[in-house]
Amino acid sequence: MLELVFWGALFLVFYAYLGYPLTLALAARLRRRLVQKTAFFPAVTLIITAYNEEKRIREKVENTLALDYPREKLQVLVASDGSTDTTAFIVREYAERGIKLLQVGERRGKENAQREAVAIASGEILVFTDVATRLDPDGLAQIVANFADPTVGCVSSEDHVQGQDGTPAGEGMYVRYEMWLRRLESSVYSLVGLSGSFFAARKRVCQDFSAEMQSDFRTLLNSIKLGLRGVCDPNAVGYYLDVSDPRKEMERKVRTVIRGMTVFFRHLELLNYFRYGIFSFQFFCHKLVRWLVPFFVAAALAANVSLALTSSAYQALLAMQLVFYAAALIIFTAGLTTHTFILKLPAYFFTVNLAIAIAWWRYIKGDRVVMWTPSQR
Repeated sequence: MLELVFWGALFLVFYAYLGYPLTLALAARLRRRLVQKTAFFPAVTLIITAYNEEKRIREKVENTLALDYPREKLQVLVASDGSTDTTAFIVREYAERGIKLLQVGERRGKENAQREAVAIASGEILVFTDVATRLDPDGLAQIVANFADPTVGCVSSEDHVQGQDGTPAGEGMYVRYEMWLRRLESSVYSLVGLSGSFFAARKRVCQDFSAEMQSDFRTLLNSIKLGLRGVCDPNAVGYYLDVSDPRKEMERKVRTVIRGMTVFFRHLELLNYFRYGIFSFQFFCHKLVRWLVPFFVAAALAANVSLALTSSAYQALLAMQLVFYAAALIIFTAGLTTHTFILKLPAYFFTVNLAIAIAWWRYIKGDRVVMWTPSQR
């Protein structure tokens, strides 16, 4: 029985991170869903959410003004979520250049600010982006062009994380894995999540934003319910700097998972395969199976400890597990960064699953995160 628990738990850990993507890759070979992308210039509203961003908002506005999109078809809204610094003052300087300020008087969270912006948006397509995210000049046109395909309800950019020296760093490994997985999901049918820092959607799928649920995840699920799908576009790139302190980023990851769980468990009907087909499989594997990995790890470790008492082979396996987790713990607690893959792997695995475990505990206790504070980069 212990052997079944041990090997079953290890299999599920492997499946969550590699087996599921490999299954998607096989499915894509059998039936690939392409996006009918072409030059397409509908009316667009670009929504930038900001909270106390006086140090970065000017750079973001200048980056937005440099976007290559027909100016007469572009509305730019900066939704200031109760900022108490000079963010609003700086944005007002650009009023004559077409930048409109939406000042939310009381800070109630990113999604609430987005919801208020959606209510006054004039565009057929809504594009959401964060202050910390830089776009290429053609980034807006690239992401909007996907909506020439009538089956597309929302589109995610690809994230590129850069260190101060311009090279991938820190959470870059995690991001690259996620981008690879999104491309596979998109090629089979639909994404399961969008990049919250830069994504786009048809206005009709953005009508019921909730202050306590992730707008990017909620938008994707709304699209599915309307018979549409979400896709990623590797030509629409959002660039942002690595976090200044990886240890502080742990709290952001925990908040993200809690908010994801809030959305997931309020949309369990999407697990109905007979109604939602392949997406229900993607939804289950990408979210729930991934979130259960800390429990699989704990089960494998506990079973391995018992099995090691009776077998030298299991003693060797236990030693490998302990070395793996010890290396990860040392890197995490010391706040070290490394460019060596063999060290990045345990650090990535430990950090992500520690965040998920903490999120489960807080979610079960009833924690539902509304407020958002931008990461320091």
